[in-house]
Amino acid sequence: MTGVRIPPSPPGKNVNEFVKIGIWVAVIGAVFAFLWWRGYLKRFAAYVAETREELRKCTWPTVDELKGLTVLVFVAALALGLFTVVVDFIASKLVLLIT
Repeated sequence: MTGVRIPPSPPGKNVNEFVKIGIWVAVIGAVFAFLWWRGYLKRFAAYVAETREELRKCTWPTVDELKGLTVLVFVAALALGLFTVVVDFIASKLVLLIT
Protein backbone atom coordinates (compact mmCIF):
# COMPACT_ATOMS: atom_id res chain seq x y z
CA MET A 1 0.00 0.00 0.00
CA THR A 2 1.41 3.38 -0.96
CA GLY A 3 0.51 6.76 0.40
CA VAL A 4 1.08 8.74 3.53
CA ARG A 5 2.67 6.83 6.35
CA ILE A 6 1.29 7.70 9.76
CA PRO A 7 3.99 7.51 12.42
CA PRO A 8 3.10 5.62 15.58
CA SER A 9 2.14 7.76 18.55
CA PRO A 10 4.85 8.05 21.18
CA PRO A 11 4.50 5.62 24.05
CA GLY A 12 2.61 7.01 27.03
CA LYS A 13 0.90 9.82 25.12
CA ASN A 14 -2.56 8.36 25.61
CA VAL A 15 -1.78 7.67 29.27
CA ASN A 16 -0.60 11.27 29.67
CA GLU A 17 -3.92 12.56 28.29
CA PHE A 18 -5.87 10.35 30.70
CA VAL A 19 -3.78 11.67 33.60
CA LYS A 20 -4.52 15.28 32.59
CA ILE A 21 -8.23 14.56 32.32
CA GLY A 22 -8.16 12.75 35.65
CA ILE A 23 -6.47 15.70 37.34
CA TRP A 24 -9.08 18.10 35.96
CA VAL A 25 -11.92 15.84 37.10
CA ALA A 26 -10.34 15.61 40.56
CA VAL A 27 -9.89 19.39 40.84
CA ILE A 28 -13.44 20.13 39.70
CA GLY A 29 -14.76 17.44 42.05
CA ALA A 30 -12.77 18.88 44.96
CA VAL A 31 -14.08 22.39 44.30
CA PHE A 32 -17.64 21.07 44.04
CA ALA A 33 -17.23 19.09 47.27
CA PHE A 34 -15.82 22.13 49.09
CA LEU A 35 -18.67 24.35 47.92
CA TRP A 36 -21.23 21.72 48.92
CA TRP A 37 -19.58 21.19 52.31
CA ARG A 38 -19.54 24.95 53.07
CA GLY A 39 -23.19 25.31 52.03
CA TYR A 40 -22.51 27.64 49.11
CA LEU A 41 -24.39 25.45 46.66
CA LYS A 42 -27.51 25.49 48.82
CA ARG A 43 -27.34 29.28 49.09
CA PHE A 44 -26.78 29.61 45.35
CA ALA A 45 -29.79 27.39 44.66
CA ALA A 46 -31.90 29.54 46.99
CA TYR A 47 -30.67 32.68 45.24
CA VAL A 48 -31.63 31.28 41.83
CA ALA A 49 -35.07 30.24 43.11
CA GLU A 50 -35.69 33.70 44.61
CA THR A 51 -34.54 35.38 41.41
CA ARG A 52 -36.91 33.27 39.31
CA GLU A 53 -39.75 34.14 41.69
CA GLU A 54 -39.01 37.87 41.41
CA LEU A 55 -38.84 37.66 37.62
CA ARG A 56 -42.31 36.09 37.58
CA LYS A 57 -43.63 39.18 39.41
CA CYS A 58 -42.29 41.54 36.73
CA THR A 59 -44.55 42.96 34.07
CA TRP A 60 -42.93 42.53 30.69
CA PRO A 61 -43.66 44.86 27.76
CA THR A 62 -45.81 43.69 24.89
CA VAL A 63 -44.33 43.35 21.41
CA ASP A 64 -45.85 46.66 20.32
CA GLU A 65 -44.48 48.47 23.38
CA LEU A 66 -41.08 46.91 22.77
CA LYS A 67 -41.04 48.05 19.13
CA GLY A 68 -42.08 51.58 20.10
CA LEU A 69 -39.47 51.86 22.82
CA THR A 70 -36.78 50.48 20.50
CA VAL A 71 -37.59 53.17 17.92
CA LEU A 72 -37.54 55.77 20.70
CA VAL A 73 -34.06 54.66 21.79
CA PHE A 74 -32.75 54.81 18.21
CA VAL A 75 -34.22 58.29 17.68
CA ALA A 76 -32.79 59.52 20.99
CA ALA A 77 -29.35 58.10 20.16
CA LEU A 78 -29.45 59.71 16.72
CA ALA A 79 -30.51 63.07 18.20
CA LEU A 80 -27.78 62.93 20.83
CA GLY A 81 -25.18 62.05 18.20
CA LEU A 82 -26.32 64.88 15.94
CA PHE A 83 -26.25 67.31 18.88
CA THR A 84 -22.70 66.22 19.73
CA VAL A 85 -21.53 66.72 16.14
CA VAL A 86 -23.10 70.20 15.94
CA VAL A 87 -21.65 71.34 19.28
CA ASP A 88 -18.23 69.96 18.33
CA PHE A 89 -18.35 71.75 14.98
CA ILE A 90 -19.35 75.06 16.60
CA ALA A 91 -16.70 74.70 19.32
CA SER A 92 -13.96 73.96 16.78
CA LYS A 93 -14.96 77.01 14.69
CA LEU A 94 -14.94 79.20 17.82
CA VAL A 95 -11.47 77.96 18.75
CA LEU A 96 -10.21 78.70 15.24
CA LEU A 97 -11.82 82.14 15.37
CA ILE A 98 -10.22 82.96 18.74
CA THR A 99 -6.73 81.77 17.78
